[in-house]
Amino acid sequence: MKKKDNKTKRIFTYIVLIAILLYILYTIYLLIKRPTNIFTIEEGTLYQEETDIGYVIRKETVIKGENYKNGMMQIKSEGERAAKEENVFRYYSSNEENLKKKIEDLDAKIQEVMISDNSLFTSDMKLLENQIDEKVEDISQITDTTKLIEYKKDINNLVTKKAQIAGDLSPKGSYLNQLIDERKNYESQLNSGAEYVKAPSSGIVSYKVDGLEEVLTPDNFSTLSKEYLQSLDLKTGKIVATSSESGKIIDNFSCYIATISSSEEAQKAEIGQKVKVRLSNNIEVSAQITNIIKDEEKEIVIILKMEKEIEELINYRKITFDLIWWNDSGLKVPNQAIVESEGLNYVVRSRAGYLSKILVKIKNQGEKYSIVEPYTTEDLKELGFTNDEIAKYKKISLYDEILLYPDLNKTE
Repeated sequence: MKKKDNKTKRIFTYIVLIAILLYILYTIYLLIKRPTNIFTIEEGTLYQEETDIGYVIRKETVIKGENYKNGMMQIKSEGERAAKEENVFRYYSSNEENLKKKIEDLDAKIQEVMISDNSLFTSDMKLLENQIDEKVEDISQITDTTKLIEYKKDINNLVTKKAQIAGDLSPKGSYLNQLIDERKNYESQLNSGAEYVKAPSSGIVSYKVDGLEEVLTPDNFSTLSKEYLQSLDLKTGKIVATSSESGKIIDNFSCYIATISSSEEAQKAEIGQKVKVRLSNNIEVSAQITNIIKDEEKEIVIILKMEKEIEELINYRKITFDLIWWNDSGLKVPNQAIVESEGLNYVVRSRAGYLSKILVKIKNQGEKYSIVEPYTTEDLKELGFTNDEIAKYKKISLYDEILLYPDLNKTE
């Protein structure tokens, strides 16, 4: 009897499991055959954007001196700001390496004389030695070219000062002073032979010179065309090479991007229109359309003005970027849930089994979704609604459930 009861229980269990499995399979079949037509409203953001190729246009002035064949040393680093008439870089003098070698040899001789004289250990000398040691220790951690030059100059000044004190105290002072004077003479020749190049105006310093500084400028927007921009034969995303002969000063207040577009939004674009530009660093920058150049084709040249993230574009002349025509946030609904009737837009809300027709205001519409909001009382009055109709107006709200492909005839 026990064996019979156990067998019966197993059969019953199998039947229950098979029934559950069949129910699950049937439910999946219904979902595939007839997917749910209910959508829950949530907060969302919509973008109308396109990916374009842009030509970077700046107000920039190339600076170059007489001795550009000698090679140059940067005083201001790439991307650093310079004031008007401030030294940006200098060219080496014709015999600079020879003079530097002579100065190094003299420094070694001066140091040798000071070490060999035990009468020089005064408090002033000790203080100078400590200062020199601190500078030498700090200089190993410095990567900025300008600061590096300043530190080296400070160390040279301290060494010279130490040598001058030693010359006054040491029995070998006459010889030491002779070495110091000789060093000063070479240093004077070194400084007088170098050509310093100054900034003609304030702005951002760059050594990325590509020869297009006088071509792609804000002064000749009217001459730009699709054919002309493409004829420049620039490679997208290529970093402009660093020049060893010249530099330039870039206007740090504004920068422009010229792009060619045939999109529907481009066809409707207007001068003064505000848009956004998303750069390769994923930062979105506000921009304004300043020029629109049309030709017989559908493609249009659009000039965008930016006033931020200018340093980000210094390295490039041709880039890929996202042009965001608009973006909007709010209640996000599928376009399939919106029905137009007599010039107004509606959704159908499902609540506790009842279907209600809800009037909605479309703020912005993308390809698949729209951002909607309720109408205000003032809006409804302008549309001609009566006070009684306004009092009964049902508003759309967050987490409402609405129908996809609704039928307005089946609502209350």
